[in-house]
Amino acid sequence: MSTQQDQTKNPFISILTQPIQWLTMLTHHLNPSFIAGIFLIYGIGQGFSGSFFKLVSDYYWKDIQKIQPSTVQLYVGIYFIPWILKPIWGILTDAFPLLGYRRRPYFILAGVVGLVSASVVAVKGNLAPVAALMCFLGVSASLAIADVTIDACIARNSIEVPGLAPDLQSLCGFCSGSGALIGYLVSGFFVHHLGPQGSLGLMAIFPALTIVLGFVIYEKRAIGLHTEKKQGAMENAGMTIRSMYKTIKYPQAWKPSLYMFLSLSLNVTTHEGHFYWYTDSKAGPAFSQEFVGVIYAIGAVASIIGVLIYHKYLKNYTFRNLVFYAQLLYAISGVLDLIFVLRWNLKIGIPDYFFVVIEETAVRITGKIRWMPMMVLSAKLCPLGIEGTFFALLMCIDSVGALISKWGGGLLLRVLHITRSDFNNLWLAVLIRDILRFVTLVLVFLVPNVGPYEGLLPSDGCEMDKRDGNVDEETLELVPINAKIEV
Repeated sequence: MSTQQDQTKNPFISILTQPIQWLTMLTHHLNPSFIAGIFLIYGIGQGFSGSFFKLVSDYYWKDIQKIQPSTVQLYVGIYFIPWILKPIWGILTDAFPLLGYRRRPYFILAGVVGLVSASVVAVKGNLAPVAALMCFLGVSASLAIADVTIDACIARNSIEVPGLAPDLQSLCGFCSGSGALIGYLVSGFFVHHLGPQGSLGLMAIFPALTIVLGFVIYEKRAIGLHTEKKQGAMENAGMTIRSMYKTIKYPQAWKPSLYMFLSLSLNVTTHEGHFYWYTDSKAGPAFSQEFVGVIYAIGAVASIIGVLIYHKYLKNYTFRNLVFYAQLLYAISGVLDLIFVLRWNLKIGIPDYFFVVIEETAVRITGKIRWMPMMVLSAKLCPLGIEGTFFALLMCIDSVGALISKWGGGLLLRVLHITRSDFNNLWLAVLIRDILRFVTLVLVFLVPNVGPYEGLLPSDGCEMDKRDGNVDEETLELVPINAKIEV
């Protein structure tokens, strides 16, 4: 008893012990292999591999293929397409079990696709741009399929143990941010010493580990094949699609989905223009390869801080109020980017290296706080039995919005004639982007004004799996169905 009191009084010890206690609580109530899967898919996959791939591929297109920034923005949108197809991967995992398993085979499939794609682009030199694009498409597909599969598990746990829904999203955000931090820190170093093409060989690490996860993650094998019980896989897929269509028609579902789509679509990205400007020795600050990685790493740290702020202080607020103020701060933080591009920071005596840290930190923290409640809301909207498909549908809607954002940004760069060496109108592109972020504020009324622990869908919409006959022994059993937790 006295030891616990000493730990409570000592803030340093508390900072060290609280995360351990939190993870212990999660592994106690959820299957440890599921928690390990989150660390792998979100930490090593989305976090490390995603960030590493982002920087290395940028240098690959710029230095190896010598492509214009607006064209690269188009390419990025193309190999983002597997994320738009997430409902298809969701239907496969929910309605088409293989050898009695619904999740394991798709982890293995994702790993094989990613391993082959990363190996080809790393080993074979002088690839045509189209061939390299196809390899990048395969790497992206590997990440997307693995993401859908683990998201199906997360959505089911968020429904069965609603008190842990915010905690699971916080864990995902923390793993993703931590992995991204490491990926960005080392990516510049590897690009400098191995070159962009050689560095892409490290992308094979994640799919190889995903294959291993497919063999070790706990999943109870169905006694009878799902297709036999449902008179064919196509009939079961049809039921899944009908249930998904019924759910999305609820105002509690389509309104926040529409907001997520519009908020992403209006947030046009000018990333490639910024990247080329960062590295330009005449118009830009001429940051080195290592420092560009450090900039992105700072953003990853800021994202982790945003997750911690949400988890510690904001997770109990209503969705609408939190999203409104977070979007407002996100729009205001974008003005810093405009100041940086116009080089006003130099006029007031703030060096580029210092100002970019301020700008990146502000944007990433507010951006993460803005998005965390929407991820929690998405998980809570998923009915049992079709949780993989419906969560994938919501993420597909997000991905379409993100694709419009990327292609819209690429079109904006092309219209304003922002090239590898001409950045005169980059400030105008940033200004248009910031104005659209403020416009998004008028759409916040679409977000439900409820808390994270309140019910959203009618009871008949949350129990579709029972009426459709989806039995639990065919699903990935991560927690007992009747588990009750006080959080």
